[in-house]
Amino acid sequence: MEYPPLPTTAEVAAQFRTALHGAERADRPYRHWKLRDVFPRDLCTGILTLPIAPPLLGETDGTRASYNAARCFITPALRARFPTCEVLAAALQLPAVAAALAATLAVPVAGSFLRMEYIQDIDGAWLEPHRDIPEKLFSMVVYLFTGPDAANWGTDIYDAERRWVGRSAGTFDSAVIFVPGPDTWHGFEKRRINGVRRLMEINYVRPTWRDRDQLAAPESPIQVG
Repeated sequence: MEYPPLPTTAEVAAQFRTALHGAERADRPYRHWKLRDVFPRDLCTGILTLPIAPPLLGETDGTRASYNAARCFITPALRARFPTCEVLAAALQLPAVAAALAATLAVPVAGSFLRMEYIQDIDGAWLEPHRDIPEKLFSMVVYLFTGPDAANWGTDIYDAERRWVGRSAGTFDSAVIFVPGPDTWHGFEKRRINGVRRLMEINYVRPTWRDRDQLAAPESPIQVG
């Protein structure tokens, strides 16, 4: 018996579009959207049971770029190996999903490329306040961590002067989306991680994206339907 039983691409796409349609928009300290029940639970289980160990990084410098070689991007090779990765990538490549994202976020996604990173932070991981580069048309983080301390593992949010103003809830299978801009400061303050802080970062990136080995479908640009 295959475990977990995976939803179809159409089922994943339908639930994601429903979550996007019901997203709560907030405009402070910058515009962002909060989603609930982003993916079917069996897909979440499929992600959490991937046989991919968290990288043992020790103390880091507050940037992910400093350990690029240890990061886990959903590539064509992973899609071919793991059905969970294939179903998720195929759903987010669908023109109807792309059109829903374009309409909600008011970004021109046609011709962009899907980029997904499976992040598994352990104790010692942190992120300094930063802004995502404009080559990302949008940034979405889907929270997939659990445990008694997980309520404290959401993304830290800062204002234009990089002052801490709040923290996302980090509820399981919820997400936050924003369009990178000059004031979209966010990070992850140093704090104890008892367990593994699992999340999926998802972007559509511009055709000029240089790191083609990070793309889920480098030969298949996003089409809008």
